[in-house]
Amino acid sequence: MKFTQLAGSLVAATVIGTAAQADKLDDIISSGTLRCAVVLDFPPMGSRDDSNTPVGFDVDYCNDLAAALGVEAEIVETPFPDRIPALVSGRADVGVASTSDTLERAKTVGFSVPYFAFTNVVLTREGAGVDSFESLKGKTVGSVAGTFEAIALEEQVDAWDEGSFRSYQSQADVFLSLSQGQIDATVVTSTVASSIVNGGKFEGLTIAGDAPFDVDYVGLIGLRQEYGLLNYLDLFVNQQVRSGRYQELFDKWVGGDAPDLTIAKAYR
Repeated sequence: MKFTQLAGSLVAATVIGTAAQADKLDDIISSGTLRCAVVLDFPPMGSRDDSNTPVGFDVDYCNDLAAALGVEAEIVETPFPDRIPALVSGRADVGVASTSDTLERAKTVGFSVPYFAFTNVVLTREGAGVDSFESLKGKTVGSVAGTFEAIALEEQVDAWDEGSFRSYQSQADVFLSLSQGQIDATVVTSTVASSIVNGGKFEGLTIAGDAPFDVDYVGLIGLRQEYGLLNYLDLFVNQQVRSGRYQELFDKWVGGDAPDLTIAKAYR
């Protein structure tokens, strides 16, 4: 009899404890604020306008997500290397930060289905002697540490066994180094390259053809154990696409047909 009572008490305590334990999605809704980690030196995905206000595709995407949750959006500026640390340390709730969905990163954070897809191009400086990806052989190139482009570019430099690779902490540092002649070229997404060349902030930069890298699919990120939040993010991305909002944002910030987010013969 005593054992039965004890077992019943333990079950009741477990049920009460489980019911009382809110997950991250509940926490965000209860707080009234969604804190999004966003990279703001990566136009047109994220940057600041003349009044220093965050703008871009990722900023609008965060605002849309906050509106769907019925909360206010807060943009937490995070350089590329700080995207995952911002989540792990609790400074941000989700990352809307063009984060490539690599298996290595998935050991630390959870990913939604892709919400954007990038192709890559070579960005160089006029007079640097670079007119294609192959012409990077023997040159000094650079990119932001830990990014999809940086990993692929450094592997290529190692395979050529010619030239050198330099890593940087921010995209702005890469563009400045390129414009000042410290490196000969970089590889960046086509969207960013077009924005930088047309923006005119860094004079003399030009696009020198495509980089033969895989399509870079990026997802929204959250803590990997927060299944409720990650499931919500998956559905949110799905609804952004089927409602036409994804294409609307692409038209606004990039122009043209938004890239396909699905992969042939894959289940998601």
